[in-house]
Amino acid sequence: MCRGSLMPDRIDANTSNVKSPLVSHTGQTNSGLPLSINRPASPDLQPWVARLVAAQVDAPEDTFISCGMCNDITYIRMLMKGKWTAETADGTGHYEKQALLFGPHSHRMPITCTGPIATVGIGLRPGALHAITRLRSDQIVDRILPVEEFGLAQQDFTGALEPGSTPEDWLEIAENALIRLIDAKGARRPDPLCTAFDQACFANPNLSVSDFSDRHDVGIRRLERLVKRDFGLTPKQVLRRARALDLASQLCGVADSKEEAETLLRYCDQSHQIREFATFFGATPHQFAIHAKPLLTLNLETRQSRRLEELARIEPDDRPPWRDD
Repeated sequence: MCRGSLMPDRIDANTSNVKSPLVSHTGQTNSGLPLSINRPASPDLQPWVARLVAAQVDAPEDTFISCGMCNDITYIRMLMKGKWTAETADGTGHYEKQALLFGPHSHRMPITCTGPIATVGIGLRPGALHAITRLRSDQIVDRILPVEEFGLAQQDFTGALEPGSTPEDWLEIAENALIRLIDAKGARRPDPLCTAFDQACFANPNLSVSDFSDRHDVGIRRLERLVKRDFGLTPKQVLRRARALDLASQLCGVADSKEEAETLLRYCDQSHQIREFATFFGATPHQFAIHAKPLLTLNLETRQSRRLEELARIEPDDRPPWRDD
């Protein structure tokens, strides 16, 4: 594991004021921002689980991080350290030592954390939420709910709080909790059409929805219903979000730099790029790029690692091109 320090004591995504050290146990960017351990799930879970992620960052108890998050999939997250707030569709939430269900996002969700960070997350493939619980993703967009809504309980993750447990232990505990739940429910697999649409968004977020519909021999209306149910947004919104997330990843330095030109060419012109990016991140690409984004960078790197692996551009055991730790 890599230990990296970021100087200095306050990190605010709205300013460039950074004052005290963060020490990451799970990797760092070239500029010193913390990264995570993230990997595919075990073969038994892969039909339902897109990614497992753990982050451990030491910081003084009064360190305050103001940042955000933008997920394209639903996450189960255990917040083991840190005092967290989030601006959700239901209002401001306050969280500490809780297991929670994070819905997908229609735009950047403002999030803060005070103190050190220790989290473990299970990223669910589109359609897994509905396959396991019958919950629709469009019911939980921009929301954070108790994990009991998913059929799990806080005690399913308590082993992660034991002294001496490591990020690798946390991932194993998370996997085991979900395996038990899927076995108990006899969960079916997600709809293969939505699995195909997920892959298509990674490969080409400029694809034509009607072309995808024709290629998979499904009517546009049925495709729209399934994508809304399993992704939370309409097909066109999902594609727009994928473009913005890929661009944000480039700006945060957690994407393959060889794809930078392709990422920029997905927009008709600069005004189109600025308008679309601001829809999801509330800032122009230039404004976004000049400030530290520790939580969002963690979030984006996890997605980019999954994207490159699922497009077979890197192997699961390969180091992503942006990491040299």
